Amino acid sequence: MASYTMAGGLVAGSHAGNQLNVLHGVDEDGRLPTRESTNNKICRICGDEIGFKDNGLLFVACYECGYPVCKACYEYERSEGSQSCPQCHTRYKRHKGCPRVVGDEEDNFDDDFEDEFQLKKEQSDYNQHQIHTSGAAIPSVAGSVERKDFEGEKETYNNEEWKERVQKWKTRQEKRGLVTKANDGGNDQDDDVYLIAEARRPLWRKVPIPSSLINPYRIVIVIRLIILCFFFYFRILTPAYDAYALWIISVICEIWFGLSWILDQFPKWFPINRETYLDRLSLRFEREGEPNRLLPVDVFVTTVDPLKEPPIITANTVLSILAIDYPVKKVTCYVSDDGASMLLFDALDETAEFARRWVPFCKTYSIEPRAPEFYFSEKIDYLKDKVQHTFVKDRRAMKREYEEFKVRINALVAKAQKKPEEGWVMQNGTPWPGNNTRDHPGMIQVYLGSEGALDVEGKELPRLVYVSREKQPGYQHHKKAGAMNALVRVSAVLTNAPFMLKLDCNHYINNSKAMKEAMCFLMDPQIRKKLCYVQFPQRFDGIDPHDRYANRNVVFFDINMKGLDGIQGPVCVGTGCVFNRQALYGYDPPVSEKPHKMTCDCWPKWCCCCCGGSRKKSKAKKKGFKAMLGLGGLYSKKKMTGKQYTKRSSGTTFDLEEIEEGLEGYDELEKSSLMSQKNFEKQFGMSPVFITSTLMEDGGHPEGTNPDSLIKEALHVIRCGYEEKTEWGKEIGWIYGSITEDILTGFKMHCRGWRSVYFSPKRPCFKGSAPINLSDRLHEVLRWALGSVEIFLSRHCPLWYGYGGKLKLLERLAYINTIVYPFTSIALIAYCTLPAVCLFTGKFIVPTLNNLASMWFMALFLSIMVTGVLELRWSGVNIEDWWRNEQFWVIGGVSAHLFAVFQGLLKVLAGVDTNFTVTTKAADDTEFGELYLFKWTTLLIPPTTLIILNMVGVVAGVSDAIDNNGYGSWGPLFGKLFFAFWVIVHLYPFLKGLMGRQNRTPTIVVLWSILLASIFSLVWVRIDPFLPKQTGPVLKQCGVEC
Repeated sequence: MASYTMAGGLVAGSHAGNQLNVLHGVDEDGRLPTRESTNNKICRICGDEIGFKDNGLLFVACYECGYPVCKACYEYERSEGSQSCPQCHTRYKRHKGCPRVVGDEEDNFDDDFEDEFQLKKEQSDYNQHQIHTSGAAIPSVAGSVERKDFEGEKETYNNEEWKERVQKWKTRQEKRGLVTKANDGGNDQDDDVYLIAEARRPLWRKVPIPSSLINPYRIVIVIRLIILCFFFYFRILTPAYDAYALWIISVICEIWFGLSWILDQFPKWFPINRETYLDRLSLRFEREGEPNRLLPVDVFVTTVDPLKEPPIITANTVLSILAIDYPVKKVTCYVSDDGASMLLFDALDETAEFARRWVPFCKTYSIEPRAPEFYFSEKIDYLKDKVQHTFVKDRRAMKREYEEFKVRINALVAKAQKKPEEGWVMQNGTPWPGNNTRDHPGMIQVYLGSEGALDVEGKELPRLVYVSREKQPGYQHHKKAGAMNALVRVSAVLTNAPFMLKLDCNHYINNSKAMKEAMCFLMDPQIRKKLCYVQFPQRFDGIDPHDRYANRNVVFFDINMKGLDGIQGPVCVGTGCVFNRQALYGYDPPVSEKPHKMTCDCWPKWCCCCCGGSRKKSKAKKKGFKAMLGLGGLYSKKKMTGKQYTKRSSGTTFDLEEIEEGLEGYDELEKSSLMSQKNFEKQFGMSPVFITSTLMEDGGHPEGTNPDSLIKEALHVIRCGYEEKTEWGKEIGWIYGSITEDILTGFKMHCRGWRSVYFSPKRPCFKGSAPINLSDRLHEVLRWALGSVEIFLSRHCPLWYGYGGKLKLLERLAYINTIVYPFTSIALIAYCTLPAVCLFTGKFIVPTLNNLASMWFMALFLSIMVTGVLELRWSGVNIEDWWRNEQFWVIGGVSAHLFAVFQGLLKVLAGVDTNFTVTTKAADDTEFGELYLFKWTTLLIPPTTLIILNMVGVVAGVSDAIDNNGYGSWGPLFGKLFFAFWVIVHLYPFLKGLMGRQNRTPTIVVLWSILLASIFSLVWVRIDPFLPKQTGPVLKQCGVEC
């Protein structure tokens, strides 16, 4: 690498890269930029100014590409990070005065060796005072503070410790020239300087899996793949000629299982964890004496039928949102009532009134969780960490008020059981507009907010908005996806927050700092422009201790999602997801800025093969001219920074950074007149207010907006015909075409090049309820599998969609796995039937094994077990959760997934929509009584049949071996019995669900009793002990008279 000072300014060039990069220009007088002549550039990592070196020149971290990084972030990357440039990935060279790190080349900076040695010594002394977590220090440092982990706030230390800490930091900073020594400074000034430096550090960091855990895991995966290839080689070339049909079926099933394993396994190649730093977020955006700079968030809660989704559960979700630890003026809760129920309308009215007392109680005493139903039902010491003497009295009063609130909600539910013949009537005497749930106008009601009621302490509360979109016969309403798109438009008109949190009505906020956890990513200057959503794991209350039916989905959330987070981001699972509004509008993320190549003047302008700049510039001018005339299709948003961005190939949506290209030099009024309004209306619909909101990247409304007209406009955007002839549901908003619209929407975002983030904090941010009885659990899995089949049969199938986009290969494999897994049920049910057929017929799918073949079988089973063990090691999942997941994979595969395949084919190909009824047969009021609730459904037929077949097959196989008499017949039997018991063991939780509660006799005892009794009966008949045994020849009458 060589650097030169030319007429164009200081440039850097790489011999390997064969290019020149302008790092900073010169003044008109030909001088290099100094503090007086040049404004500071902005650091692309922390967002602060880069600053200047001691000689007055602009600080340049990387002389290869000139990527703007401040000195603090440069030193952090060298000491704690990758030690390379974030853009060109070239290793950072050591600058004079900076501490050395391992791997630095020899340099001539001998004059700063003494300071370097002293700094290292001080750091070594200070490292003894680091904060430790679980016995190990967490080295996560950024900004102007080196090798120091500040996890708490100032209150964590006493005054003496705080003073000592600040003084040590200041001493090191003075030696490095970052802080000047003041004679009249005080502790307050030191604290301010320290906190400013702390705020400049990153808001989050990746925590990679230790190499001692992940590398053996990857090695075993490769070994398992090699063994699998040799296994298939043996299986295909050694057919069982006496059972040819069984052999073909088994080989086809095994090949499908192998492909499914590859699709599931390799997206877990790069698992990562993440950590956030909420204290730095507060120091950066919530400084005392300054306006709060956290960006607003709109929260969406969806519900359809309050009789099936209890209003008290929805009320608890809303209360947890209103009491969240976030600026009240920047939180708005939208509740979508897609059933137009007056019950929910009245329940929200009661909820808003109760929130006036509940919210200040939560914030005064730092209550967790802030959903009253779950807070008062927790079996913990609620006095822990509570020091206010009024807490006990206030808690008792609040619990009594909550019980009265529940009684009022229950009264509303009881009243709603019988609908009057004339329909519901509101309190003011007017008929309820939603009496006809299929034909009613749109409804919006604002309960709280700046114009609503204050809490009991006179403080403002977050806004609560009830929304019910218009419905009329003859329109396609698209179920939940249509309701979500209506909420997107209503929220854009009323509040237009840049971020949106989506929650189901039965998922409450369990961690009051959940929103701030998401903001650590969404407001990070380094990744926020490319981040489409932050997905949190789903955690559940009320699950039985052994999680019989794998309701927690621990393997998916703690293994698969962490693996995807290391590629392009997790799939969207709906609830507990914070979205970037711009990503839902169909915009592409901005393309990373490429190094500016310097063009020389020694070549003619027509020689584009060398310089390559003239033609691109002319094309950019033409594209800007077309944008001005409205001829270039849809526009994209662009900040006027002069950067070059590439345009997406699809003509239906548009780039986020090009909306105003070619319009520089015009004022806002002229821009709005030049831009083609029709193109926006074709995409977003006929609403100028909504279209204007889409152009505001940080949310809010333009100055001069009349608030009184917003409600009328909000009613307009939820009309039935608003989405006609637009891109809603096709390229914008939640995508239509599948009942699992969340996966499809996330897939479209990833295809455009967006990234997503998966974050699992120690305290779960969201919790919900899940069905724990067998039938309801199977129906839930059926809905998910049906959505995957619908995506598979649509144009958005990952097998063929989006290859011209920016979806990474491993991410595509993960999406393919999410839509093909229901089809595994066909191979699975065939494979689970084979053991019984083999036992009945006396044939087997594998011929007689030699030593080499036995070795491949043993190696395959061993690699499967080792892979599972190593996966549990790096993920932290316990073996019970892993085994429950394996069992329910078989249970769901032979029941819900199989029905989903046929139902999806009938729905997509024939237009027949089938439903499976669930009938309640028995109930139990004890704890986890729902677990033993038996509901008959057709989904139970296939697994029940498989259990009976394999149990009868075991009895028949043993009977046949007894009849044959000989060791030769018992050898092949063991392989068949092992095969059959594999099926029975995996279906064992299903068998327990069928048998219900067994107060005295466990199900396993019943199962083994039946099998052993059958086998003993066969042995008894074979022995036949009551008949006399003859030892001599058998004498029979010959029939001839002698």
